[in-house]
Amino acid sequence: MPQIEEAQPKYLQIAHHIRDQILRGDLRPGDEVPSERQLASTWKVSRPTAARSLEALSHQGLVEKRQGSGTYVRSLEVNRRARELYGRARQTGKIYTSGEYAIITSAGWLDAPDHVAEALGLAKDRRAVHRRRVTNDQSGPITLSTSWFAPDVGDRAPKLLEPERIQEGTLMYVESMTGRQGSYAEDRMCARPATEEESQDLQLDSGSAVLIVNHVVFDLQDRPLEFAEATYPPHRWAFEQGYPLT
Repeated sequence: MPQIEEAQPKYLQIAHHIRDQILRGDLRPGDEVPSERQLASTWKVSRPTAARSLEALSHQGLVEKRQGSGTYVRSLEVNRRARELYGRARQTGKIYTSGEYAIITSAGWLDAPDHVAEALGLAKDRRAVHRRRVTNDQSGPITLSTSWFAPDVGDRAPKLLEPERIQEGTLMYVESMTGRQGSYAEDRMCARPATEEESQDLQLDSGSAVLIVNHVVFDLQDRPLEFAEATYPPHRWAFEQGYPLT
């Protein structure tokens, strides 16, 4: 049975309220967010609670504190592919567009690599569930990705262990089985030469540059729910961002 989320701590309620304002565009890059004093007064909380909400927003990469000035909304660089997949799954129940399909190349329990264990908060028990897939369209492979989940998620979501597609998308399935809802995500990106295995799966020449995106989804309690590592071939990625000139 899905677990019911606990009531959010007050500092997270405040942080998520401001986060939603930022994501809607009500607060834009460069705008100042309410101060600790203002938040404490508006939400009827202590100053430490208000400060903790701003710290949570800073940890999420949404705001930055400027010494002696205030806290301001940061410019956002979004992994558009991940956001589009999740949004499409919520709206249509399907994660891929017409013509796209995924081949699950492996699934099951593995000892998590160091960077995965750190992202998921695994301690002594490094056992985790992985799902590795190659997504294709008519022109060939468009991305290689591996999703990782902590043991408690794997125990509640048995389809993760099967090398079969999950139509509504892995994260939507995990949410329905665990009762934990994805709240926000953090992405870290870098470019490097493809490994031999990546070159083979993505049909690339040896030494081709690929974009690596480490994508961590957090639930409403700020706990890591999924760690995903995606590899994009050189003709499938570019950075795009609009911004005002004044």
